[in-house]
Amino acid sequence: MNATSVKLYNFDLSDSRTYLFTALFVIGNLALPQLCHLVPNGGHILLPIYFFTLVASYKYGLAAGLMTAILSPVLNHALFGMPAAAVLPAILTKSVLLAVAASFLAKRYGKVSLALVAATVLFYQLVGSLAELAFFGGIDAALTDLRYGIPGMLLQVFGGWAILKYVLTK
Repeated sequence: MNATSVKLYNFDLSDSRTYLFTALFVIGNLALPQLCHLVPNGGHILLPIYFFTLVASYKYGLAAGLMTAILSPVLNHALFGMPAAAVLPAILTKSVLLAVAASFLAKRYGKVSLALVAATVLFYQLVGSLAELAFFGGIDAALTDLRYGIPGMLLQVFGGWAILKYVLTK
């Protein structure tokens, strides 16, 4: 296996590694938003709560991804009050969509590519925006991530791809 080969896993709930990796990615999803919130509107611009959910889901499968997707926003809200309770359902929805899309594409194609990671981010953002429209009834709320979060989506695509491709190769 050369240095850029990537091994993708699909750990299930009976595998202890699922819980270990979930814990590590949830910790990442707790720390990264705190760093991003040091920047004015950093949460809206950089969308940090989704970053490690993308990596966990793509690399380690649906179980690790879904646990990361659900625990990260809930624990961030409980510990730090962010995301706010009013937007928690929308963020949870987008997180779950992200976990499902990333794990599906990883399993379906068995490889990491910039296009697949971009498709994952595009899917969860577009479908998640429709869910936000249903939750909040206004187009402004539904398009918030699409208006302000382009840098965060680019960070997810290029940063997530780089971590998957070059850091988590084994």
